[in-house]
Amino acid sequence: MKPTKFLVAASIVALGFLSTSVFANSRFDKNHPRRAEVNGRLRNENARVDHKVADGKMSRAEGAKIHHQDHAIRREERRDAAAHGGHITKGEQRHINHQENRVSREINRH
Repeated sequence: MKPTKFLVAASIVALGFLSTSVFANSRFDKNHPRRAEVNGRLRNENARVDHKVADGKMSRAEGAKIHHQDHAIRREERRDAAAHGGHITKGEQRHINHQENRVSREINRH
C-alpha cells in the first residue's frame, strides 16, 4: 500500500473513532443537570401551550408563535452545549432561563 493511501485509510479510521466517541459523549451529556433543567422547562412550556390551545384559551397562531420562541431557545441551548463539550455553563443557563421566564409570562397572560 502506498504511503498516501495508508494515511488516508488511517485518517478515515481515526475519524470514525473520533466521531463515535463524540456522539456517545453528546448523548450522555444531554443528562447534564443544567441541560436537563433547561430542557425540562421547555417541555413544560410546550405542554402548557398545547393545553391552552386545546382549551381555547389561546389561539393556534399564538400557540405557534410561542412554540417558535421555545424552538429558538432549544436551538440556542444545543449550540451552547456543542461549544462546551455537551454541557452549558452557569451563565448560559442563566441567560436561557431569563428567556424562558419571558416566554412563561407570555403563556400566563392567556
